[in-house]
Formats: sequence, C-alpha cells, structure tokens
Amino acid sequence: MRIIITLLLLIGFPLAIESQNESNNDLIEYTHFINIASSNVRAVHDKSIKYIDETWKPGYSIMVLELLYFSKNYRLQVKLLALLEKHTNQSFVFDFNAWYKYLWSKEAVSTTYYHKFKAYLLGAIDKRFSEYFLNRETNSLIRFDEIRWGGVKQDGIPPLREPKMIVAQSANYLNDTDIVFGIAINGDYRAYPKRILAWHELFTDTVGGIPVAGVYCTLCGTVILYKTEFEGVNYQLGTSGFLYRSNKLMYDKKTQSLWNTIWGKPVVGPLVNKGIQLDYLSVVTTTWEEWKTRHPETSVLDLNTGFNRDYGEGIAYRDYFATDELMFNVPSINKKLKNKASILAIRLDKYPEESLAISTSFLRKNNLYVDAIKDQKFIVLTDRSGANRVYELNTNKFTSYNKDNKVIDRDGNVWMLFEDRLENGKGETLKRINTFNAFWFGWYSAYPKTRLVK
Repeated sequence: MRIIITLLLLIGFPLAIESQNESNNDLIEYTHFINIASSNVRAVHDKSIKYIDETWKPGYSIMVLELLYFSKNYRLQVKLLALLEKHTNQSFVFDFNAWYKYLWSKEAVSTTYYHKFKAYLLGAIDKRFSEYFLNRETNSLIRFDEIRWGGVKQDGIPPLREPKMIVAQSANYLNDTDIVFGIAINGDYRAYPKRILAWHELFTDTVGGIPVAGVYCTLCGTVILYKTEFEGVNYQLGTSGFLYRSNKLMYDKKTQSLWNTIWGKPVVGPLVNKGIQLDYLSVVTTTWEEWKTRHPETSVLDLNTGFNRDYGEGIAYRDYFATDELMFNVPSINKKLKNKASILAIRLDKYPEESLAISTSFLRKNNLYVDAIKDQKFIVLTDRSGANRVYELNTNKFTSYNKDNKVIDRDGNVWMLFEDRLENGKGETLKRINTFNAFWFGWYSAYPKTRLVK
C-alpha cells in the first residue's frame, strides 16, 4: 500500500490539495499525514508524528485512527496509538470498533483535506476508490468518518449480471427447505436462492421488461429490489467495497457516486441532491417449496454462475449469522430487539419521514395483522413459510387468512392472494405495498425514528 501511495506522490497527486479554500498550513499538515502513510523510514514517521502532536486539532483524530487501522508496521502503530490516546484521553488499544464509536459519539469534525487523505489512503488498495472521495467533501449526505472499507475491492464481491436462469424442474440442486428470495414483475416469476446470492450480494437484470438490481446486504440482512431506471436514466450499479453503518454502499459506473442501499439514493458524489431516489419492489423471503408451489412457472438461478464458490445452504456468512454480534459496529444500538432479529420494513413514498418495523416473530403469531401509516391502512399477511406480504386497505375488514391464498372478509367474501394484489369474486382489488425484510439493527441505523411493533 505504501509503495502505491509513494508513486502517487511522485507523479504529483498531492498538488490536488491546493485550492483557494486551503492554506499553506493545510498543505503542510496533509503532507505529514501522507508521509506517515507512504514512507517506510522511521525518521520520517517520527518527524511527522512530532508535528501532528505539536499542532494537534480535533480533525486529526479520524486520520490518525485510519492510519493506525491500515498500518502493518507495529512500531508505527504503537506511536500512532499513543498519539491518539494522548489527545483524546481514551484508551481502547486496538479495539477499532470502540474507537470509531467514540468518534461517532462526537460532533463530526474534520480537516479541509480529510476527503483527499481518505481518497489517497484507500486508493492504494484500489485506485478506483480514490474517485469515491476526491473533491467530494461538499457532495455528501453522510459523515465521511462513518464510511468504512468492507475488506474487498470494487466489485470484489462479484455481482451477477444477467445471470442464467433455469426452469424450476431443472433446479435439482435445491432442497425444499432452502431459502429463496422471490420476485414477481409483470408475470415474470423468479427465485434467487440465498445460498447463491449471499456470495454475490447483487444481481442486475431485466425482469418483466423492467431493468432491476437486487441488492443483498448480508451484514444488515436486507434484500431490496430496485428499479434502476429513473427519469430516463438506467443506473448501472455495483458493489463499492464500502459500508455505512454496516450497510452496503453501492456505486454507479458512470459517476462513481456512492449509493445507500436502504435509502436507494446517492449519498456521496456528483449525483447527491439531484432528486434521485430509486423505486423499489417487493421481495418475498420464503422457502423453495413454498415459492415453486405458488408459482410452478417460476425460473430460478442456475447453480453454474461462472464463479467458483461453495454454494451449499448456510455456508456463506455462517459464523456471522450464527451470533448476534456485528462485524462492523454502528453509532447506536436499540435493544428493543436483538441486533439480527428479522423485521418487515415498511416505508411509503407519500410519507417518506414515517417508517415502520414489524418483528417477523410477531407476524408469525399474528398471520393477519392490520396497521396504518398516517391515513394509509394496510394488512400484513404471513404465510405458512413465514413470508410476509402487505396490501392496501380501504374500508375493508378481514377476519381470517388460511396462510396460503385465501383471505375472508367480515361479509364472508373470499379474496384471492396474488403477488401484486388481493382480488375478490366481484372484481374488486387491493394493491400490494412494496416491502422487504431486514435485520433490526440495520433498519434502525437507517431510520432511528422508526416505529416498532413486536
């Protein structure tokens, strides 16, 4: 990493620090931080650490922490740790999650050049990372110090682009109890097994004539299906390699803007504040047996993806899913549910400031549940596999659901359940409301004011 940064310095990259908004002192400070990152010489380290110590300001903390995090030089790590402990009066040793949590508990303070320091430091891992951060400090909806590297390069977790699908009868590799993510668009039914998608975390395709991206953030438990076309532009999304509050950040190929997975909009880069927010569609988390029984015409991912992975059920992220511990911490935890407790996430376009999380354990016990967000009533139906579907309500009142395909109203009318609607014998319909599942901690981190039903 340091060799790459040194090469960047030699070809003139540090000159990018100079602007009307940045003083000579900023350039001197910046150079000392880059010297620590790029040099293997002890005297250079000591000189720069001495300068940083003597000119300390709060904005230095995050840069010292990130140098400490990425350094492989133990002597340098000890020096940086002592510097951080001295000026913060904190002692977390090498517990980086604790250090991040401490910094996030404070008001965001950074130097004028922090985004450029971050660009060069992380650009040494993957040169494409530099573009995420360079010259983008004012084009951000999130704190830069909360953007953490997830351990892979851009698309290092390889997306499946227009993956091969096969008919249900040919999916001999699947067991009936295997978990699949089912989608239905304009009569096109597809199943994406968790055991495959967990290794790829994103697929792009055209389904039912609609260009879509299915994004699976394994860390925060969300599988969200986005329409990738917005106002005539089809955004080509990929895996950035970075996280925000343990939530996968996507990127778009054209502008290298970073996108928040749960919000469905760009949060860093040229596309910020352009009014872009992708529409999402429903994803049904169910069993292979349940999905193929409902939709025998479904297609399903071919096991031959072109990548060499162990696609056995439960293999990917087995250790992470086995406990309630987080791999990457978040600023705050709400203990009303366990971190990785599954919730049904509901957010309506007409009330973007309102959000609702319903425990799926609660819904299993209450397979017909009625609620509302402001004046929009809806019914949540949970089938025998535990899959949740939500439909709009008007004045309708329902009394029972057979956990399959029939719902009975108070007048004894039978309503048939379809993926996009409820429909009775009189031709009356109730539209589906698009929802998805998530881990509680991930949803709460994105919507801390959310209402919870448990």
